[in-house]
Amino acid sequence: MSGSLRTDAIVLRSLRYGEADRILHLFTPRHGRLGAIAKGVRRARSRFGARLEPFFHVRMILHQGRGELLTVTSVDTIATNGALRERGETLDAAARACDAVSRLFETSEPHPEVFTLLVSELTLLQADASQAGPDNGLAFRLKLLLAAGIVPQLSACVVCGETEDLRGFSSAAGGVVCASCQTAAFVLEEESYRFLVAALGSPLAQAPRASPRALRQVERAIAETAEHHANVRLRPLLR
Repeated sequence: MSGSLRTDAIVLRSLRYGEADRILHLFTPRHGRLGAIAKGVRRARSRFGARLEPFFHVRMILHQGRGELLTVTSVDTIATNGALRERGETLDAAARACDAVSRLFETSEPHPEVFTLLVSELTLLQADASQAGPDNGLAFRLKLLLAAGIVPQLSACVVCGETEDLRGFSSAAGGVVCASCQTAAFVLEEESYRFLVAALGSPLAQAPRASPRALRQVERAIAETAEHHANVRLRPLLR
């Protein structure tokens, strides 16, 4: 990458740097995750104003200089997603969504489908605080696993191919297992299995609902898959 780059971006994180600058973690559709510096952005008369806060959807021009960080030269706001900052639950859900994207997709490899998914998630949280629950958060993470190419197999036992009596989950094996192959797997109850299947096949706005017990099993399946196959530890959603 050299010269100037024009791109849409979601601001994942914004960190104070020096007396007036900010270091930005950005996610873009064609250039993956990027690091940038916004010089003088914290000054009262900065031309960037408050347009580089976390969760902003922006269109920007970045300049590649000699350092590792790109330099922000122009920013236009597409969406502020300001309403999600007004409630603790939506603010937390947005932060965890951005954190999951940052951890699973940490390079400049393009993932336009992940960018679109993150935009959809922030838009949902902006519009409807009820979407801030763990049901939606886990459905979002499951779709991230799909985009990362490490989604667990759910259609049949990953060991023997059996399609009935799927009672366990093995991250090492890569998905669900039947009762006969359940050694070294944890129990995955029917409700948890139904959630995994439905969440993969439904839009984020129609994420299935499930009991706290089932959601804990789902979160374990997602977390262990990410750790085993991508060496990534995701922040817990359930307390």
